[in-house]
Amino acid sequence: MLDGLDWIIVGVIAIVIIMWGPQKIPEFARSLGRAKGEFEKAQKDFANAASTTESTAATANVAVAAPKPSPTIKTKDDMLLEAAQKLGIVTDGKTREQISEEISAKAKLLSAD
Repeated sequence: MLDGLDWIIVGVIAIVIIMWGPQKIPEFARSLGRAKGEFEKAQKDFANAASTTESTAATANVAVAAPKPSPTIKTKDDMLLEAAQKLGIVTDGKTREQISEEISAKAKLLSAD
């Protein structure tokens, strides 16, 4: 016996056959199959690329150098390091926040003099 949902599915299939005709159904099914195949291929390619990237990053001990900005434009980090060097602050192994705090403290000491 067919339930309510089964009748709805049968009705939708009947409407599709009436609207597009029986010759369009196989063409539509082929299109769906191709789309599914392309989707699965893209998933596999993505998974392969992700695993390749992870394995390459894990085996490489060399840091990738970022492109240098043009000499006329300074980044915020460059300006921060330059200010720290002018104030005689050692920046090796410190975070930006630590360097900023030391610059602030040194500037307060210099302004108090």
